[in-house]
Amino acid sequence: MKAVLTTKPKSAYDDRLDHRYHFPRTYLNQIERSVGDWIIYYEPSSLSENRSIRDGRKSYFAVARINRLERDPNHPDLFYAYMEDYLEFHRPVPFSEGSHYYESKLQKEDGSPNRGAFGRSVRNIPDHEYDAILKSGFHIPIVGEDRYYKEKLAQISAPKDKLPQHGFSDVEQTPFERPVIEQLTKRPFRDSAFRQAVISAYADTCAMTGLKIINGGGRPEVQAAHIKSVADNGPDSIQNGLALSGTVHWMFDRGLISIDDDYTILTANNNLPDQVKGMFNETGKLTLPKRNELKPHPEFLKFHRQKFKG
Repeated sequence: MKAVLTTKPKSAYDDRLDHRYHFPRTYLNQIERSVGDWIIYYEPSSLSENRSIRDGRKSYFAVARINRLERDPNHPDLFYAYMEDYLEFHRPVPFSEGSHYYESKLQKEDGSPNRGAFGRSVRNIPDHEYDAILKSGFHIPIVGEDRYYKEKLAQISAPKDKLPQHGFSDVEQTPFERPVIEQLTKRPFRDSAFRQAVISAYADTCAMTGLKIINGGGRPEVQAAHIKSVADNGPDSIQNGLALSGTVHWMFDRGLISIDDDYTILTANNNLPDQVKGMFNETGKLTLPKRNELKPHPEFLKFHRQKFKG
């Protein structure tokens, strides 16, 4: 069963959302029902444990799939949900738009917010609500889901002797595009979503040169680079991404330039001409996203430095 998991950038839990979600025993039964299925991450309005900081996005912002659960060896009442296929939305999706609430449980019959439901950090949701959030977050038009879910519902509700018999047929079938949930693991879909999320986080600007070039069609020329590559099982998270111009991206992938933990740009001087240094920011450091949780993660930077040629 699909679920919404609430998380805060300044949480006391040991989260790294593209890899693991740390949670108390209170939610164990709910998360157990979602193992093998997809979840959505939600950021509330309050970002601090004492609720004094209220600059949270109140939005859904990423998806992932729960691979397995493990008990926290250091805390008997805490657990880890280990994730795969993590992917950030093109845009954060607010919990409501107009009078429409994406999670029906968050709205009372009189139309007001259900504060009690909001207070739960883990909420199970039906397929059609999950699907609606994904379509809104990815801005990718998908056709066929309404019929897909109606057919599933009809099969569940129908008597066994009335279930459709599947097999070959001479009748021409109506074209049907896979629901968005089935596209989340496909590389073209993920590459497009990763690119848009990273470039948006870096405001269409190369993190190393500060260049912001928009072509005649209004498209930014900057590229989205994985710090830890997909071939090395690097996740499609903004924390594993950099917005880089084409030449810089090429040098970064080949280990001719890298990044220190304090975001200082490292150059392999013996392998690069002197004028290359003149391309980079005068500060010698990356231009970074404003939100801390979007900045490159030290774990990925460390991995990249292992192939640095400097």
